[in-house]
Parts: sequence; structure tokens; C-alpha cells
Amino acid sequence: MKKTLILCITIVTLFGCSKDNENNEVKIRLSNVSQYDFQNIVVNTTTGDVNFENLKSGQKSEYKDFDKAYSYAFVELEIDGKTYTLQPIDYVGETLLKNGNYTYQLDANDTDDQYTKLSLTLIKD
Repeated sequence: MKKTLILCITIVTLFGCSKDNENNEVKIRLSNVSQYDFQNIVVNTTTGDVNFENLKSGQKSEYKDFDKAYSYAFVELEIDGKTYTLQPIDYVGETLLKNGNYTYQLDANDTDDQYTKLSLTLIKD
């Protein structure tokens, strides 16, 4: 009986642990493909604000670690002192990105509207 109890405890200990403890290795960088220089860039993939600071036209940032991310995100930045925002409605039905390196390619059109100027394209690196 004692051996059976020890066996059961061992099995529960080995297989009962959740996979939520595994490190998620999602790394994201930004690429500015617009004609504008971006300042004070903030990205939020639902786990808090991550500051990317400034990115000149045609430039890419360094990769930053994210606990979780989706194919799009909240982005806020400034162009010539004016704030522009890419605001997702929600992430319902979206799939989390798998471990790996990704680029959020940011572009800006010619409008001055705060919420429609920016666009984001996900690239798997």
C-alpha cells in the first residue's frame, strides 16, 4: 500500500504541473517603413507598456522580450510632436504568437487623424 501511495504521488508530481510555467520566448522588434521619424513609441501586447523610444524612417529597433503577444498590438507614438494611436478593439478569437522572433512593421499614411494614420504588419523573422 505504501509503495502504491508513493507511486501515485510521484506520478502526480511529474505530470500534474502546468505548462504555464514554461518561458515564452516571443521577441518583437519594430521596423519603421514610413517616411516619418517616430518618437516616444509605446507598444502594449496586453501585458503592459513597452517603450521603444525613437525610430527614424527606415530604421529597425532591437528585439524586446514579451510574455505574450498577438499579430497586432496597441501602439502609440509621436510624429512631429503629434500623438498617433493604433488601438485594437479586442483580442477575442486571436491566437497568441508562438515562441520566436517577430517584427511589427509600422507605416504611417498622409492623414492627420490620430486613430487612422498608423498601420501594423506582422512579419515572422
